[in-house]
Amino acid sequence: MGIRDIIEGKRQWRAHMARVKALPPDYEIVYKEIQRYFFKVGPVELHDGTLLNGLLDFFEEGAAAGKGVLELIGTDVAAFCDDLIKDSRTYAEIYQESISGKSGSAENQENGPQK
Repeated sequence: MGIRDIIEGKRQWRAHMARVKALPPDYEIVYKEIQRYFFKVGPVELHDGTLLNGLLDFFEEGAAAGKGVLELIGTDVAAFCDDLIKDSRTYAEIYQESISGKSGSAENQENGPQK
């Protein structure tokens, strides 16, 4: 990744956040909570930007239609987030798989070959 890529990434992120700030206050609050949730959970699709951009598009459409944010996503924000990423792998899952793979091979060595 070159310096131009970094600069372009920052430019895109700033433009994205400007769109978020243009949302109605309730949408902005919920968007930032969802964003925080995704940053903690770490879905792999978060890296390419399609997940957050798609969510922002969805919110902009809902706001333009005059709907409240909870009308769109329901009252359980975490459940909405989990539903969005239910088929996605997370970095936490990848990490757990790597750990379980290593410890699993150590267990097999201690117990000897399985018959």
